[in-house]
Amino acid sequence: MPFAARLAIAWAINLAALWVADALWDGVRIDGWAAFLIGSAVLGVANAVLKPLLTILTLPLILVTLGFFYLLINIAMVALAEWIAPDFSIDGFWSYVGTVVVIWAVNWVIGQAVDDLGGRSRPRLI
Repeated sequence: MPFAARLAIAWAINLAALWVADALWDGVRIDGWAAFLIGSAVLGVANAVLKPLLTILTLPLILVTLGFFYLLINIAMVALAEWIAPDFSIDGFWSYVGTVVVIWAVNWVIGQAVDDLGGRSRPRLI
């Protein structure tokens, strides 16, 4: 799949994830479609470009902290989207953690659905 198509799919998935996070958490406030569109676009580009670079650079720290630092990298990606997008606010550390968990969950669920629709066969581990 071309890079631009993957970015467009990531944009749509991140938009859905931000909408769910906004609906679930009181500490997350996203007002207006522009904030959703810009926030999800920034999150998609940051996750596609910046996050892999940061993951490679901090791999020893991720291993030493048993993956906790990877959570902080994800929080940083959400914070970048919040910083750039207008009318996008997240208050408190636990709201960031909840938002990251929602983004992970929505990406996983939609990824599973897309794989099922695409007809990819995965080996069963029974």
